[in-house]
Amino acid sequence: MSTPVTDTPLSATHAEIRQQPAAWRELRDLLTHRGDELAAFLAPLLAREDLRIVFTGAGTSAFTGDIASQALRPVLARRLDAVATTDLVADPHGALAEPLPVLLVSFARSGNSPESLAATRLVDRLAPQAHHLVITCNPQGQLAREHAATEGSFVLQLPEQTHDRGFAMTSSFSTMLLAALLAFDPSGADAVDALAAASTALIDRAGEVEALLDAGPHRVVHLGSGPLKGLAQESALKLLELTAGRVAAFHDTPLGFRHGPKSIVDDRTLVVVHGSADPYTARYDADIVAELRADHPGRVVHLGVEDFALPGLDGLGDGLRAVAMATFSQLLALGASVRQGCDPDDPFPDGTVNRVVQGVRIHELPLR
Repeated sequence: MSTPVTDTPLSATHAEIRQQPAAWRELRDLLTHRGDELAAFLAPLLAREDLRIVFTGAGTSAFTGDIASQALRPVLARRLDAVATTDLVADPHGALAEPLPVLLVSFARSGNSPESLAATRLVDRLAPQAHHLVITCNPQGQLAREHAATEGSFVLQLPEQTHDRGFAMTSSFSTMLLAALLAFDPSGADAVDALAAASTALIDRAGEVEALLDAGPHRVVHLGSGPLKGLAQESALKLLELTAGRVAAFHDTPLGFRHGPKSIVDDRTLVVVHGSADPYTARYDADIVAELRADHPGRVVHLGVEDFALPGLDGLGDGLRAVAMATFSQLLALGASVRQGCDPDDPFPDGTVNRVVQGVRIHELPLR
C-alpha cells in the first residue's frame, strides 16, 4: 500500500479540497453584503412568467448547472434548464429554439474558456431579451470583464481562493454550486455551517476514503438521482481527470444503471451510490445497493446513508447536500491520483488535456 495522501505534503488540489468549508462561510458573508443588490437584479426577472432560466458551463461547470437546476425547480416552481456551453455553442438554434426571454446563469472558474464567451454572445443574439448572471472565481477572466459593466448583467465574484490553482475544479465547483443555490433561495444560508461541518467530517476521514482503493479497483461507478445525478457525473469526471484516465470512471442513475450499463461491474469495480435525502428516491438507492452487494459484497458504498455519514444535514435537500457530499469523491479521486503515480496538480504534463481548454475554434453563426 502506498503512503496515504493524508500523510504527504499538501498539493494545491489537496489544499483546495480542505479549504472548502472556509470558502463557503466566506461566500455566505459575501452574499450578505451583496444580497440586496443581487435580489434587485433577479426580482423583476423572476416576476416574468415567460422567463426561461438556463444554467450553463462546460465540464464541471456544466454539471454544476445540472445540480442547481434540478434542486431549484421545486423551490421556484418554474422551469429551469441546464444546457452546457458546449451544446449551446455547437447547436445554438436547437438550444434556443423558443422565442423566450432568457436569464443565462454562467458558471466559470477562469472565465476564459472559449465557449463561455461564445455562449453569452449567442444568447444575446438569438433570445428576444437576454440577461446574464455570471458566477465566477476569476475577476480578471474574459467573462467577468465583458459583463462587469454591461447593462442586464450581474457578475457574482466568488472568494479569491476558489480560483483553484490545481488542474481539476474542487473548491470552485462546490462554491459556485452553493452560490447559485443561495442566489435563488437565500434561506439556504442558514445551512452553511452544517455543510461546512459535514465536509470537515469527511476530510477528517480521508484515510478511510482512500482505503477504499486498497483493493485496486480498475473501474469506479458513481450513481445518483435528481440533483445527485449531476454530482455523479462530476464525481466520475474528477476521477478521470486526476488519474489521467488510468482508472475508468462511469456515472448513471440507480434506475438507469440496470438498463445495460450494469454490464461493466466486475470484482474490481467500486460503486458509489450517492444517497438521496428524499424518502421516495432513497428507496431506489437502497434497491440498487442491495442488488449490487448481493452480487459483489463489499464493493458498494452507500454514501451519506450507511457509509460516510453527513452529520447535521437532516432536513436539507439534495442540492445543498451535494455541496458537502462532493468532498468524498474529491478525496477519492485525489487518493487514486497519487496511487497511480500522477501529480494531482498536473496529471497531464504532456499538455494533451489542459486546465483551461485549448484548441477550440469558435465559428461565426450564419444569419437565418
